Amino acid sequence: MGTVAVSVPGKLILIGEHAAVYGRPALVAAVDRRLGARLAPRPGGGVQLDLPQVGHREEVPWQEVMDYARLVRERWERYAEDSGAAAFQAVRGGDPAHVVKVALGEAAAALGESAGGPPLHLRVDSQLPIGSGFGSSAATAVAVVAGYLAFRGAPDEPDTVRRLALEVERRQHGMPSGVDGATVLAGGVLWACRAAGGGLESEPVAARSPLLAALRVYDTGAPPEPTGAVVAAVRERWIGEPARFARLLDAVEAATRALRAELEREGEDPQAAVALLREAEARLEELGVVPPAVAELARRVEAQGGAAKVSGAGSLAGPAAGSLLVYHPEPARVATWPFLRRLPLLPVALGAAGFRREAA
Repeated sequence: MGTVAVSVPGKLILIGEHAAVYGRPALVAAVDRRLGARLAPRPGGGVQLDLPQVGHREEVPWQEVMDYARLVRERWERYAEDSGAAAFQAVRGGDPAHVVKVALGEAAAALGESAGGPPLHLRVDSQLPIGSGFGSSAATAVAVVAGYLAFRGAPDEPDTVRRLALEVERRQHGMPSGVDGATVLAGGVLWACRAAGGGLESEPVAARSPLLAALRVYDTGAPPEPTGAVVAAVRERWIGEPARFARLLDAVEAATRALRAELEREGEDPQAAVALLREAEARLEELGVVPPAVAELARRVEAQGGAAKVSGAGSLAGPAAGSLLVYHPEPARVATWPFLRRLPLLPVALGAAGFRREAA
């Protein structure tokens, strides 16, 4: 066993968030901010975790990692039978190494290592803001799962990584669609939709339009709730008003399909892009995942002739809701708006490369 290093991009959902959980399509783009995992043999026993982004470092026995992953898996199975927001909290817990421990445990279990693997040092370094819609959980899940399988000499099988990473995401987000993991693995721009059998169907989108380069990404701040809690709350609303929810999803799907057509065309129709992004934002507000402070920002962008929409799960209470995509037919004007200057601008290139092995 030698040292293994891997990296994956983050992602941003262009359109279709929440609707993707219910079998509707989403357009998702990988971003050029990356997360890396480095796995190295170490003397002694157990696992040494080094997670500088969350300020966490610990040494833990392998058996404790396996027990943790198994316990969380059992809690998630109970949650899947009764998917309320309160039941989700028992799955997520408060361990800062939650995603990493689950990913290690699931990967080791998939290799038949019921008591865990060899002594290991694992460091995760990330350029992805947490809770801002950049897919940091999915990126961590993919990097740790793929890194551990490579560390143990397992065959390079993207479908296996995708399946295991989705299980990890479920322990973090409850009922995710799987689009985040698929995007950080593949890179580029992805059209993704949950299949009738429960799996995810995805295909690359050839984005020829200048639209991607014109989008600006602002950080409204991390939502007060984890993504899983927002997804669970939306699910409760769906159960309460299925007919209204279905109409809302129909509108989101129509806008998603139209935006794909805009991305694939050689030229650009700025007014069509504005209308579609405004439509997507309106439906997210109708879902109740855009707090008033962020909705007000969107109205101010619209008053300038542009469009703004939340990217990701959003927030139930606010005042922050993660990343905000901002579009204007004249992109340079966005930086001149005083009401956006208080928000951090997150410079990213959309459509970045996916998973890759790095020099150890």
